[in-house]
Amino acid sequence: MSFGDIRVAERADWLIERVATAGTLVLRKLGETRAGEKAVHRFLSSPYVSVDRIVETLAARTAQQCVGCRVLAVQDTTEINFAGRDKKRRGFGPAGDGKTPGFFIHPVVAIDVACEAMVGLVDAEIWTRSADRVTSRRSRAIEDKESARWLSGCQAAASVLSEAAEVTMVADREGDIYLLFARKPKRLHLIVRSGQDRSLANEGSLFTALAAAQPLGSRTVQVAPRGPGDKGRKAIVELYAGGVRIARPPNMRRSEAPDEVELTLVEVREIDAPPGKTPILWRLLTTHSVACVADAEDIVRLYRLRWRIEQTFRALKSDGLALDDSQLADAERMFNLAAIGLAGAIRTIQLVDARDGGPRPASDVIDTNFTTALERLSKKLEGKTSRQKNPHPSDSLAFISWIAARLGGWNCYYKPPGPKTMRDGWSRLAATLEGYALATQEQNPGIP
Repeated sequence: MSFGDIRVAERADWLIERVATAGTLVLRKLGETRAGEKAVHRFLSSPYVSVDRIVETLAARTAQQCVGCRVLAVQDTTEINFAGRDKKRRGFGPAGDGKTPGFFIHPVVAIDVACEAMVGLVDAEIWTRSADRVTSRRSRAIEDKESARWLSGCQAAASVLSEAAEVTMVADREGDIYLLFARKPKRLHLIVRSGQDRSLANEGSLFTALAAAQPLGSRTVQVAPRGPGDKGRKAIVELYAGGVRIARPPNMRRSEAPDEVELTLVEVREIDAPPGKTPILWRLLTTHSVACVADAEDIVRLYRLRWRIEQTFRALKSDGLALDDSQLADAERMFNLAAIGLAGAIRTIQLVDARDGGPRPASDVIDTNFTTALERLSKKLEGKTSRQKNPHPSDSLAFISWIAARLGGWNCYYKPPGPKTMRDGWSRLAATLEGYALATQEQNPGIP
């Protein structure tokens, strides 16, 4: 652990586990008793505890699980707004509306490209805005802007995932920053959805660069739902690709960045969109080379995995741990709780990911010391029919997910287990393994 006091390190492990098992960020429920609730408050207020230390601990675990893998690092920002719950809040500046107290979370999460499964947290920045007026955005250096988080996220991914086989950072249009391309770490690839029609070094503009290009091919893609009542749809798209050299923005000094950056532009254009539907048009800027339709398809597939961070936000907020409903009044303690909450949200996603099988190891979520206990527990939970048998290898995350689902009430029939079932099941599994550890006089339960 990266905390300066071993007792704080042990309490951090305990609290991360409590969030994952209890499925809540309500301190009273996390502590279970009045004494436990006070212990949570003391941890969040400890001088040894900070967002950086919590994130560093979680990132070290992720790094171990990504060794030798092809990894996608996805980053984005979400807002916690205390509208209607802003009384007695201390230390919070305005949220996105410029009025209501709130704060922002910008995590980087790692995805295993081979199986598209969530691996863990790589980095996170948590901050609140100043209530004071700031100078013009164009007159400030990148280090003084909130957009600097996109660059620091790339640096963190390259550093934390240094032993991965390949790392590609994915970002949506908010990450379309010239300096992101100009200053990216050498080992890091980028896929960023273009948000502005940039000037090209050889004249012309980005949005017309492929206007005369021939499509590499056409494919059918699944379009995610865009709101309540929308079930999504399938769309036929054409894929285009070509090299571009984007020019340094005219308001940026030559000392800040090179005159141009060479990239590949992949365009995804929907054809014959249904009436009333806005046709898909994605322009993806990437440092990967694209020589054929298979390469372009891979870029699109990786970009589409960006939704995993949206899933993390839902699991952290109203659809899961309800961080936005926390009654903590102090900003510093709230930020620490948010960092712990990211670990709990990711744990639930990992278990749901593995419910249908997959190559991720059990060590993503649990120590190998529990192998014997888990095998016995799995046998006990199995039924008489073939569908009620655990079909997964005992060293796989899917094996753990099946056990958690059964403990959460899943009967192996009907619909697959969802996040609530997994949270309930993991809570019972953790209690069972804690008892096993005590019975065998195991001093370190080893549940990360």
